[in-house]
Amino acid sequence: QVQLVESGGDSVQAGGSLRLSCAASGYFQSSYYMGWFREAPGKEREGVAAIEGDGATSYADSVKGRFTISKDVAKNTLYLQMNSLKPEDTAMYYCTADSSINSVYDLSPYEYNYWGQGTQVTVSS
Repeated sequence: QVQLVESGGDSVQAGGSLRLSCAASGYFQSSYYMGWFREAPGKEREGVAAIEGDGATSYADSVKGRFTISKDVAKNTLYLQMNSLKPEDTAMYYCTADSSINSVYDLSPYEYNYWGQGTQVTVSS
């Protein structure tokens, strides 16, 4: 089993920045695929960004140029740096991981088996 714990969610004004963290533990390896998804009320869970074990990254068009996904292998921690936040970024953000997926570029929630409990990001105008 893999445990994922997110932190860093907060309420900010539009244009602000936040950094989300996700600490992985249990049977987790640095080669795992990892990603960030978000879910707003009344909407489906959508992919935000993902990263392969070798560091290749993928982003949703809506966050390209504003968000950056990264990881600290030594700390087994995944990050999401979010800049120029917009009200439409408001959502619960989830960290996810899996040992094998079809493609990191799909940003599909159905490919990941391990999920954190989520951290809330609220952006006010």
